[in-house]
Amino acid sequence: MTIRHAGVLDIDTVVLPVSSDPGSGFKVRRVLPSKYGRMVGPFVLFDQMGPAVFNTGQGFDAGPHPHIGLAAVTYLIDGEIVHRDSLGKVEVLHPGEVSWMTAGSGIVHSERTTPEARAYGSNFFGIQAWIALPCRHEEVAADFAHYNELEIPRTCARGVEFTLIAGASDGLVSPVKTFSDLVFAEIVLTSGARYQVKSRHHERAIYVVAGEVEIVGQPGSFREAELILLEPGAEIVLKAPAFHSARLMLMGGEPFPEPRHVYWNFVSSSAERIEQAKTDWRERHFPEVPGEQEFAPLPEDLDQDAGRSP
Repeated sequence: MTIRHAGVLDIDTVVLPVSSDPGSGFKVRRVLPSKYGRMVGPFVLFDQMGPAVFNTGQGFDAGPHPHIGLAAVTYLIDGEIVHRDSLGKVEVLHPGEVSWMTAGSGIVHSERTTPEARAYGSNFFGIQAWIALPCRHEEVAADFAHYNELEIPRTCARGVEFTLIAGASDGLVSPVKTFSDLVFAEIVLTSGARYQVKSRHHERAIYVVAGEVEIVGQPGSFREAELILLEPGAEIVLKAPAFHSARLMLMGGEPFPEPRHVYWNFVSSSAERIEQAKTDWRERHFPEVPGEQEFAPLPEDLDQDAGRSP
């Protein structure tokens, strides 16, 4: 994970992604956590999955794995995946829909390409973020919620499509239940279109999913897979270059007073709680996912706070 110096006012840091291939020939790009910006508000992990084209028989497979202390939000741009968890919930996620999984005291889930898509080949492109829970909610009961495309607020005006995945912004309020004040949104700009980033939240970042974007009045542009960390209070206007569109993700929120420990799929304000989760998973005290047989061994070679393997 590296940074580049943008030489631009109102920009703190530009984080470049770490890329990995978890299998089936598709790429995951990760920009959080990073030593240059471990969190953005409550956001503690951010992955871009794909884009990928799966041949017949191929697909995305994240076998059963545990989580504590976080909420995982998944948003697809293309393709579909089926979520199964230890609560017995099964849900297929399609483009424009949102899944919000509250891990809290502990949950196990799997994410896979659906059998139908695997049989014929499919496309796959999505975003997944982890949102740390406030201390008072870290041990809340696990839950899973799915929101269809019509439930997610969206506006289209002057070449800007703004989709509010979670939180409140631009006069919209998402139905997604969150545990802290935040914003998470997709912004699609057509050629030359502009969008003003609101300064409501102390920490904010823009991730370039596709295309490139400029900041009005400042030199240079920001390219695909770059995470732009904004200075607190900065009021900027994003602009898609002429003859090009841009797809962006906006995230933001208030920083927590306590640091968060991240180990593999576990997030907590307590290092001792992380150790307990490791022991519980190693000794198979977590609940099982109905219909799943795989078991992912604990990655013993990870350092505390090193993040997780994709």
